[in-house]
Amino acid sequence: MSDNSQVLKISGERLEVEIARPGTFYSGSRFDWTGFITGVLLDGKHTFCAPESLIPGEGSGGFGFCNEFGIHTPIGYDEAKPGEKFHKIGTGLLTRPDESDYFFFDKYEVTPFPIKIDCASDQITFDVEPVECKSYAVHMTKTVCVNKNRMIIKYILKNVGFKTIHTEEYCHNFISIDNNPTCSDYVLKFPYSAEAEETPQVLTVKGNEITWNTQPQNDFYIVPGGFKPVENHTWELVHKPSGVGVREISNFPVQKVAVWGKGHVISPEVFIEVHIEPGQTQSWERIYEFFTI
Repeated sequence: MSDNSQVLKISGERLEVEIARPGTFYSGSRFDWTGFITGVLLDGKHTFCAPESLIPGEGSGGFGFCNEFGIHTPIGYDEAKPGEKFHKIGTGLLTRPDESDYFFFDKYEVTPFPIKIDCASDQITFDVEPVECKSYAVHMTKTVCVNKNRMIIKYILKNVGFKTIHTEEYCHNFISIDNNPTCSDYVLKFPYSAEAEETPQVLTVKGNEITWNTQPQNDFYIVPGGFKPVENHTWELVHKPSGVGVREISNFPVQKVAVWGKGHVISPEVFIEVHIEPGQTQSWERIYEFFTI
């Protein structure tokens, strides 16, 4: 593999995974630059990754399986004055532009963290060196590996600063199975009731299943009502005509679950609370199984 290639590739018995080299495909201020997964190929023919928007320049640059730290709780933002920097784990030091509240969709100036990359045929490890800012500093190691039909993303975060790290992390999961549009061909399953207080009209919720009445023309968003904080959480998305699907297994305390999407993409989102005292470490992993029925 060339050290200068913009796409890093790993493969196993059934999966081929493409990962963007940090700062090439994506260089924005929202998502983690490491482990930005732009392609998953199952059995040489089934694809899963989609863009956030089909309109060039629209949205925040999300694609495939990309994660974000601090969508609601940015580290040190309230302590930074306009023109000063604050932490965005996996991305870099961002510059606070003014007195307004932090908004994840806004574009902030980024000073990226130094990142070392170690590549093997079936796994890639990103070592994000800590940069101190206002007594906050985090050393993150993220490994993406494949094993048969599984893609596993492993996180290890160590607080090497002097202040407590308190934020959240989730993976956005921009999914379209074989580029099939969002419609009644899909079913999304949870291990609890998905019925919610507010359900978009394009959705039908019955028990633990979400389906679509028609192809959405606008964004949709739903928070499954039966969710309670739990470990060993699983969701499963299947394209019924083809029998191709993906499930995410979360072997960590899940803080929140939501589903976002558009006419071309479905994004189940599973959140974890990140709370690390100085000198301590927090680790977790996300397991994705890609399958055919």
